[in-house]
Amino acid sequence: MSRPLVMVTGGAGFIGSNVVADLLAQGDYEVAVCDRLGSAESGKWRNLAKHAIADFVAPDALFPWLEAHAPEVAAVVHMAAISSTTEPDADLIVHSNFTLSRDLWDWAAHAGVKLIYASSAATYGDGSLGFDDADDLPSLARLRPLNPYGWSKALFDLYARRQAGQGRAPPSWAGLKFFNVYGPNEQHKGLMKSVVAQIWPQVRDGERVTLFRSHHPDYADGGQLRDFIYVKDAAAVVAWLVGESDVGGIYNLGAGKARSFKDLALAAFAAAGQPPQIAYVDTPLSIRAQYQYFTQARTDRLRALGYTAPLADLEAGVADYVGNYLSQPDPYR
Repeated sequence: MSRPLVMVTGGAGFIGSNVVADLLAQGDYEVAVCDRLGSAESGKWRNLAKHAIADFVAPDALFPWLEAHAPEVAAVVHMAAISSTTEPDADLIVHSNFTLSRDLWDWAAHAGVKLIYASSAATYGDGSLGFDDADDLPSLARLRPLNPYGWSKALFDLYARRQAGQGRAPPSWAGLKFFNVYGPNEQHKGLMKSVVAQIWPQVRDGERVTLFRSHHPDYADGGQLRDFIYVKDAAAVVAWLVGESDVGGIYNLGAGKARSFKDLALAAFAAAGQPPQIAYVDTPLSIRAQYQYFTQARTDRLRALGYTAPLADLEAGVADYVGNYLSQPDPYR
């Protein structure tokens, strides 16, 4: 008897390819991927090169493929999105991040297929309302994202909750509000790579790295705080949810502890065995007004689902990333 099939949209991307790796490592599933690879020079294809996926599907062929394979599909893991917080084309963002998600939700609900999708901590906006992942409609409607990316994710969270409240939901579903994810397979992301990946060439060579200066009186330069989660942990949660049969809600996915960008840089220097050298530059005016100084996920609702595996602290995650990927000739997972 063949194994159940999981479709991972955005499966050649950063988080998606790590989910593919975890699902295939479990040995319980066949995995198909829907994505665009872009130019060969980007190296995005390398994110999948070590994995025996069952099929690769172009985005415009996704729904015909799902219809043809509906009896075999156990779950859709929807990681595809325009994730840039500085993308200027709001129509493109809404089409990619809301419309496709809505149509996948409707298909999964009709077909009786589990759906797990990527939301974002960007839905919380400036954080003034906190980072509590209560997913009732009034709580979701109060959020005020700072950019079109965050708004598109918040819009779909509201759609999912409304549909679920009206009995039009997949049999099991979860939206995951990813916080600051870092780790292997992000090389293709350019300026949207994690800070660890961006500063690695300087760290490796024992050179000075630059971080943003603080423009807030309560935070020192480099003291801006983020909830950094290692991508292996994030992917492990997604793979675990694929095997869960009775889930329905929107959950934070972070490490649960805010750390500074300076901590992150120091961890990278330590992992590379180099003395730290850090300088500070002004935060660009184009993003300064929308800049977040603090994010920290509340993870109790995710834990209440039954996920008990530990999440790597910043130093351990950066050490694994540097030692087993960034410093290696082949940095791909």
